[in-house]
Amino acid sequence: MVKTVICGANGKMGRVLNDIISKRSDVEIIGGIDLNDTTPYADFKIVKKPGDLMDKPDVIIDFSHPSALYDLCEYCLTNGVPLVVATTGYDEQQKALIRKTAEQIPVFFTFNMSLGINLLSSLAQKAASILGGQFDIEIVEKHHNQKIDAPSGTALMLADALNEALDSKMKYVYDRHSVRQKREKNEIGIHAIRGGTIVGEHDIIFAGRDEVITLSHHAASKEVFAAGAVNAAVYIAGKPAGLYDMKDVIDLS
Repeated sequence: MVKTVICGANGKMGRVLNDIISKRSDVEIIGGIDLNDTTPYADFKIVKKPGDLMDKPDVIIDFSHPSALYDLCEYCLTNGVPLVVATTGYDEQQKALIRKTAEQIPVFFTFNMSLGINLLSSLAQKAASILGGQFDIEIVEKHHNQKIDAPSGTALMLADALNEALDSKMKYVYDRHSVRQKREKNEIGIHAIRGGTIVGEHDIIFAGRDEVITLSHHAASKEVFAAGAVNAAVYIAGKPAGLYDMKDVIDLS
């Protein structure tokens, strides 16, 4: 049984995680962390910061805010606790901290915990390797009107996967209306749409001569991300130090 602590326990995703974990037999929640509200809603205690935890978990799942990263990394490094980083919106300094932390403890980090998105990434790489420079590539991502970062971390993850398949020759263009010139062949266009309650939609468009191929993923609820994070927690518990992602959990070859 993997003993887990949820950071962001009183948030929407924290409650979804609790619901998912309560239905599994291989993992349990022994505590929660939430800065703004420590009112319990389940049979585990919620504290304001990692250092206040009564018991050491086997792994911590973080679905909170990028600002929580520093305290989490400090606690996990001090206590040798694996960390599943499921929050988005990190800056380059915070990403560097994640990589540095993974040198000493196991850290699971991906821009999207969904199995489907990671399959989409693999399929997109295969398509890019076949279509090569014959097709223009555009990524369109849609999210709810409360999302702060744009483009989404998932869109950037997909762009990086495509660029890797194309020998890192591509450049990203985010604001095409300011570029008064024809589209170049080595571009990947990335476009963000914000509106309503859209959970998450990502389209990868391969536009060629007289034909278009579109790979799409639609998330109907945030449960897909929570379920992936729980699978990641079970996977990473007991693993050696290193940086892990969804490709380590599932075979996408």
